[in-house]
Amino acid sequence: MQFFSKKQNPEEDPQTTKEILAEFKKVKEKCQRLSRQVKDLEEKNRQNISKVGVVRFNPFEGFGGNQSFSLAILDDNNRGAIITSLFSRDGNRVYAKPVDNGESQYPLSKEEKQAIEIAQNNKSEIRISKSETNSKS
Repeated sequence: MQFFSKKQNPEEDPQTTKEILAEFKKVKEKCQRLSRQVKDLEEKNRQNISKVGVVRFNPFEGFGGNQSFSLAILDDNNRGAIITSLFSRDGNRVYAKPVDNGESQYPLSKEEKQAIEIAQNNKSEIRISKSETNSKS
């Protein structure tokens, strides 16, 4: 394997110590700039959805199956939303609540709390589980 190849214009290569140091300075500045860009991207990435939790359940004892669900979508700071769909014979209702630091300013159902817990404990993993009280069906 050849690591070094001949350049078209060997005259462009640094010849003196001063020129070599100037090239090193350019490389150092470029590395510092790239390091800042990576740090900025890492910070922005913390705000992307990275945690998901889903709980399927039956809100009505004795009727239907586990067709309702609560879906928690969170970022690395546990901010995001919880979306709940309640399915019944009469129709489907969907509710959304904001989540900040794993909590909501609105009251959360047991299933919504479970979905948030699943999301917080299983980063980047989607897992479907049934509600404990309704899993008998």
